[in-house]
Amino acid sequence: MKRSQINAVIRDFEGMLKDCRFSLPPFLGFTPEEWRSKGHEYDEIRDNALGWDITDYGEGDFAVRGLSLITLRNGNTRDERYTKTYAEKIMMLYPGQICPNHFHWHKMEDIINRGGGRLCFRLWNADREDEGRLMETDVLVCRDGRRYPVKAGSEIVLVPGESLSLYPYTYHEFYVPADGEKVLVGEVSMCNDDNCDNRFFEPIGRFPTIEEDEPPYRLLCNEYPPAKD
Repeated sequence: MKRSQINAVIRDFEGMLKDCRFSLPPFLGFTPEEWRSKGHEYDEIRDNALGWDITDYGEGDFAVRGLSLITLRNGNTRDERYTKTYAEKIMMLYPGQICPNHFHWHKMEDIINRGGGRLCFRLWNADREDEGRLMETDVLVCRDGRRYPVKAGSEIVLVPGESLSLYPYTYHEFYVPADGEKVLVGEVSMCNDDNCDNRFFEPIGRFPTIEEDEPPYRLLCNEYPPAKD
């Protein structure tokens, strides 16, 4: 992705959050210059990858397979300094965009339509003996206190205010129809570990390769400079 595209997406994301009256913590407004002056009091942000995260999964087609997200809070099961057992994200999906099919070995999460258009899901049970296989068995949907089965891979549509609870070993992809409106998506979950707890159906990358065609407007969560001593 070009840095100019990342900058434009972040500005658009900020605009949608403002329209939805969703306020962000102060650190998400830090400029790259301000980050260079921050000391170890901000280590929790650096160590747990809090902040802006714009990704095309390393495939170079953000308009189709891409996601804009912010990790607002997160614990760390591999670092005893950070004892939170939960995480929260806010995300934005454009019409025609999809978050590719994946499951988590450990994390349980709720994905919430916070505003905008329709948010669509397809779910499959993973085969625990062959994790690369999508099972054809019915999937138990947990939707705002209602539990019911659906056929594997069938479309589930959430309107603003609705959510799905997703359990480990449940393959899921979510997307916005090409004829829809962009959606503000929330996630409330157990601790998030993108390095060790994501099993994508098709092998893909995690972060974009960036072409630096202009200076960064905000740093991404994997770009923070070391703490100033």
